[in-house]
Amino acid sequence: MLMNVTVSVVIPTYNYARWLPQAIDSAFAQTHAPLEVIVVDDGSTDDTPRVLAAYADRIRVIRQANQGAGAARNAGIAAARGEYVAFLDSDDLWHPRKLELQLARFASDPDLGLVHCGVEVLDEQGRTTGFLLDGLEGWMATEMLRLDREVIQLPGSNIVVPRRVAEEIGGFDARLPPSEDWDFSYRVASAHRIGYVAEPLLRYRLHAAGIHFNIPKMERSMLIVLEKAFASPDPAVQSLREHTYGRLHRILAGCYFRARRPRDFVRHMLKSLRYDPRNLGYFAAYPWRVITRRRARTLPAARPAA
Repeated sequence: MLMNVTVSVVIPTYNYARWLPQAIDSAFAQTHAPLEVIVVDDGSTDDTPRVLAAYADRIRVIRQANQGAGAARNAGIAAARGEYVAFLDSDDLWHPRKLELQLARFASDPDLGLVHCGVEVLDEQGRTTGFLLDGLEGWMATEMLRLDREVIQLPGSNIVVPRRVAEEIGGFDARLPPSEDWDFSYRVASAHRIGYVAEPLLRYRLHAAGIHFNIPKMERSMLIVLEKAFASPDPAVQSLREHTYGRLHRILAGCYFRARRPRDFVRHMLKSLRYDPRNLGYFAAYPWRVITRRRARTLPAARPAA
C-alpha cells in the first residue's frame, strides 16, 4: 500500500534563499507525506542558513563546501532513509499530488527504475508561461541518446527513483553541471524501464540565473556525457554515434545563434554537418529565421478592435 511507502526528498541549494521556502513548503504540502526532507546547503553565502533555521527540526540539513548540485544530491542520497528518493531544486516547487501519483506508478509497476511527470513552466515572478506534457516511458535509453527530443523534461526536480537504483548506478556525476541530471537519468534508463505521469506536477521556474543558460558549460558537460555513453561497446549504441553528435552540435549551434555568438554558431554548424550532412536543410533555413525574427520585431503591435 502507498501509505507504507517511504520517500526522502532531497533539496540541493546554493544561494536561493528567496525561493527556498517555497520549495520546502511544497515538499511538506504533499498528499503523500515524505519520510524526511533533506536540504543540502552547497556552500551558500546568502540568507540560506536563516531560512533553514526557521524550519528547526522539521528538516534535516547537510552543509558542505560548494561542489555543485550533483555532489549535493549525492550527499542527500547517502543520508536518505526512504525507500525512494525524490529530487527538488530549490528554485522550483511541486504540485501537492506529485509524490502520490509518481509513487502510485511505481506501485502499479515495481520494476520501474524512474518515474517522471509533466511540467508547468513559471517565469521569475511565479506566473505560468506554458506546459511540457510530452514525456515518454518504457525502455527509453536509445530515444534519450538520439537527442531528437526531451524524453524526460527537466529531470533535476522531476524524477523519483528507488534509492537502491540511485545507489546501483553510482549517483550523480559531479563533474557535469548542468547535465548531471540528464546523465543520471540516462544511466537509469540504460538499465531499467522508466514510467511517466502525464500531469504537470512539477512547477519549474525559468530565470536568468539558471545554470542551463551557461552554454559553454552545457557544451563541455554534454561532450563528457556522450563520451561516457559511447564508451559502451553495444552495437545499438555505436550505431547512433554520427546522428547523436550531429544532433548535439546542431543544438549547440542553435543556442549560440540565439545568444548572438556567430563564431560559435558557425563552429558547431560545421561540426554538425561533418557528423551528419542531413542537417544541411536545417541550417539552410537559418537566413529565413533571421529575416522572420527581424520582421516580428519591427511590426507594430496589434491594436484591439474599435
